[in-house]
Amino acid sequence: MSLDEIKLNDVVVILKINDVDMKRRLYDLGFLPGEKVECVLNNPFRNPRAYKINGAILALRDELAREIEVIYEED
Repeated sequence: MSLDEIKLNDVVVILKINDVDMKRRLYDLGFLPGEKVECVLNNPFRNPRAYKINGAILALRDELAREIEVIYEED
């Protein structure tokens, strides 16, 4: 599943980033494999959406969030 598919307040773990051109930038922002991400804000038009990662809140457009593979964390 990709990051753009999660619902508000869902917490997921990053598996990998598919967009080779944006991988370095996303890594610099903290979107690393194994990190937990939470969707904290939905735009009324759903794009962009805000995600919380490592205590920071970052907005990503769905086109970019679609390139981040995630999985729901197991309790």
